[in-house]
Amino acid sequence: MTNARLPTSLELLGWSDFFADQIEPADEDLVPRRIASVHRARIEAIGVTGSVELELPANANTADFAVGDWVLADPSSDMFVRRLDRKTVFQRRPEVGRGQQLVAANVDTLLIVTSCNADFNPDRLERYLIMANQAGSKPVIVLTKADATDDVGLFQTQAEALQRDLPVIALNGHSADAGFLLRSWCGAGQTIALVGSSGVGKSTLVNTLTGPAYGSKQKTGNIREYDAQGRHTTTARSLHAIPGGGWVIDTPGIRTLYVSDITDGIDTFFADIVELAPLCRFRDCTHLHEPGCAVQAAVKNGTFAAERVERWRSLVLENRDRTPTISGPRGNKSVRKKKY
Repeated sequence: MTNARLPTSLELLGWSDFFADQIEPADEDLVPRRIASVHRARIEAIGVTGSVELELPANANTADFAVGDWVLADPSSDMFVRRLDRKTVFQRRPEVGRGQQLVAANVDTLLIVTSCNADFNPDRLERYLIMANQAGSKPVIVLTKADATDDVGLFQTQAEALQRDLPVIALNGHSADAGFLLRSWCGAGQTIALVGSSGVGKSTLVNTLTGPAYGSKQKTGNIREYDAQGRHTTTARSLHAIPGGGWVIDTPGIRTLYVSDITDGIDTFFADIVELAPLCRFRDCTHLHEPGCAVQAAVKNGTFAAERVERWRSLVLENRDRTPTISGPRGNKSVRKKKY
């Protein structure tokens, strides 16, 4: 099976050499399945023969699976055997608990959805971008409700300034043009995922992308006018087919984003600061008050805004303080979250 050419239908599901290279001789009687939805007590998947409900071992925890995962299963019983390594994974650390909460896996492009109203929050978008960078997915900011404002250009300019070479698309989620504007990331075998606050139009956009003939529609809801906040209309993550061969994962709205265990994502987001740091006199420069600091010199000559450096420092400290550390005597280690 390792050397055989994979069926085209598997490739259309998002299968690639990255996953094929993980197939071992002992797996030759198993079949690949892709996780399509995760619920409290069950998991649905899709394969070359259609949709199936995976049988899980008695000790399995559905929280260990993400929509978009590739797994191997016994074709006669649909029993889960093992999960393949993820190419990308978007996850977040909730306010309580020690582990990371899986959001989506094997996503090529992460659409960070916000709207052209009071929901637009550059600080929150920074956090989404950092998490997208950490996940390994290409981030794209999607500005919805563009038809309801006269200041689309202002929103777009602010979003584009957040990260180097960041694509920003403004659209009306109800319009058929939305699919045309996002077509570059929705090709055959490509997977996109939508993340953002409740009420910004994620489910509406999923419905527009999938079209009237593709499965059940996602529920949509209204927003409060005074603060542009909406209710959670999507309660579970799910994978949907896009006409043309792509796939879209819708996710519930995320109220709070904590920066934790995400150093690489921060370094990518603040690449301009990271690239300049080796020119500082001291290797452990904090870019705050040390003599010979190349970053502070850039602030003084106008290359960097002082606010950007302060944002970098704030997020680095939050990441350090919120990332669990190992403590306790040897043989009795425990995970302890640093306090402010």
